Formats: sequence, structure tokens, C-alpha cells
Amino acid sequence: MPDGGGSQFVRIAGLKRYFDVSAPWLVRTIERRPRQIVQAVDGIDIEIAKGETFSLVGESGCGKSTVARLVVGLYPPTAGSIEIDGNDMGGRHSAAEMAALRRRMQMIFQDPYASLNPRWRVFDIIAEPIRAFGLAKDKADLEARVGGLLRQVRLNPADGRKYPHEFSGGQRQRISIARALASEPEFLVCDEPTSALDVSVQAQILNLMVDLQRRLQLTYLFISHNLAVVYHISTRVGVMYLGRLVEVAPTETLFTRPKHPYTRMLLDTIPDLDMTGRQRSPVGGEVPSPINPPSGCSFHPRCPFANDRCKSERPKALPIEGGTVACHAIEEGRLPIEDRTYTVGT
Repeated sequence: MPDGGGSQFVRIAGLKRYFDVSAPWLVRTIERRPRQIVQAVDGIDIEIAKGETFSLVGESGCGKSTVARLVVGLYPPTAGSIEIDGNDMGGRHSAAEMAALRRRMQMIFQDPYASLNPRWRVFDIIAEPIRAFGLAKDKADLEARVGGLLRQVRLNPADGRKYPHEFSGGQRQRISIARALASEPEFLVCDEPTSALDVSVQAQILNLMVDLQRRLQLTYLFISHNLAVVYHISTRVGVMYLGRLVEVAPTETLFTRPKHPYTRMLLDTIPDLDMTGRQRSPVGGEVPSPINPPSGCSFHPRCPFANDRCKSERPKALPIEGGTVACHAIEEGRLPIEDRTYTVGT
């Protein structure tokens, strides 16, 4: 597991993103329907230290991928701020300053089949960021850089002459990683980069990413729903539910002393390979609609520890054991924190 660095490299404060999914105005007027707003991300705070891997986990639809796209600028935030090494991404910047900022971060997408241009050769796919940021002196330098990047991801420079369809899924993801590294970034946003791959290939890609992080001093924001992947690659973990962070903790702490009821339920889905006979509380119910989220704590309709306060008052993130948890039951001592043992395979 990578070690976290010292200084905070990424700061996300009060981040929100709402999407208007309302019917057209005329339809709403005739049918007297109100506007419908999806609260995809509803006020989250994250700090990521230089050189660490911060992972976001949660069920599908909780807002993880929206956070990833907000951080790299694919979506503008509805509210809140994103700072990269002290630079506010939403502030006023000249074109040159913005290009310099964007060069420092890149994104690795979930689907290596859809994220590579099928009409371009691999050489041109990887060379595009180098050309865009003017990093190569001449054609020979460009070829040397692309060849070096392909070697870095354990491919052959001769592969640059091929098209994406000539590669397997794992090889395409290696090409995606090489393209992300082409601009010499310091921060990579990884949106479920292994979920579309076979398990054996997943391990190879994860090992490659950990090796690159150590050699190039990279900082990762890692999005995943796979708890085994998160356990083996993360320094710290944030658990998201319905657009909010319910718990943040160092990886080892989260997997041995989970606090929020939702975190405990997620971890209870891990198979008990050691057959400890531990009592389990599988996740029950369904995630409510982000168009009309529950009042108070958004998890209260599914929480066995919810009371009237949970239904009416939104919990604040409280510092605890090197992280934070947003839970009234923990704050009031109604839910004891106990050591648990989760055997997480690769």
C-alpha cells in the first residue's frame, strides 16, 4: 500500500453538482409538473496529500464518477471549490496558466474500449497530449517520448504502429495509462480503471499503477466499487452515499474498525473466507432517488439504528480515529465501535 505524503495537494471544499432533468417547459406547464433536479454530488470535502491514493467507494449511482469528472473539469461545479496545489480551478486564469494546470492532471477512464479513438494509431493517441502541450522539441524527440511511455507501461514501441482494436482489454488500458502519463502529470484521476477487465488482468494493471506511482511520485484519486481493489491500492478511503461522504478513514482503520452503518453494511458483503462466523448485516433496501433524497441523514430509511433526529437533522462530519464520520448514532454513542476482521482477497 502506498505511503501518503505530507502536504495537501488536492483540496475539495463544499463540492456540489446538480443536474436539471426536468421535462420541457411546455410539458411541465400543461401537466403541472415541478422541475426535477438530480443532486448527484451534495456537498463533499476531500483533502489528498501529495503521493497518496485516496479512494472513493459506494454503490452505483452514489456520485463517485461525477466527482471524478468535476475534479478534471469535465463538469463545472454547481457550488464549492477545487484546488490543485493551491490553485483554484474555478478562479480566473489566463489560457497559458490554465494549460499549465491541466497538464498537471489527467484522467484514466473506466472503459478502455470506448476511451481510445479507433481511427488513430496508438502512436498518435499517446503523442496527442505531447503535441498539445508542446513538450517535444522535434519529431525524433516525440518518437523517443512515445516509445519511452510504451515501455513504461510494459508494451513495445513497435506497438505504436497498431490500432486499438488489435489489443486486448488489458493492453488497451495500458495504452490509456501511457496517454495519461504523456503530459507528465502529478495527479491522476482513475475512474474504475480495472472494472472492465478480467480479474487476472486487473491485478497486473493495479501492480503497474502502484509501480508508476512510486517511481513518478504520482497522486491518485481512485474511484471503485471493488473493495478488494480499494484495500490493496489505497492510503485513505472515502465512503459515499447519495452524493455525500459518510465516512473517511485510513484504509487499515476502515477495514478493521468501520464506524458508519453504511460502511459496515458494505464490508459485510465481503465473503467470510476464514469462516469466522461473524454476524452480518447485508445491505438492505435500495438507494433512494437523488431527485428527492430523504431528509436528515440520507441513509436513515435503510439504517437499523436511525431515530427521529436522523430523520430530521443532517449529520456533520466529526473527526474520529484519523478520519471523519457523519452519523448521529456514533456521535451519541448509540452505536458502539468494535474491531472487525475482513479478509480481502485480490
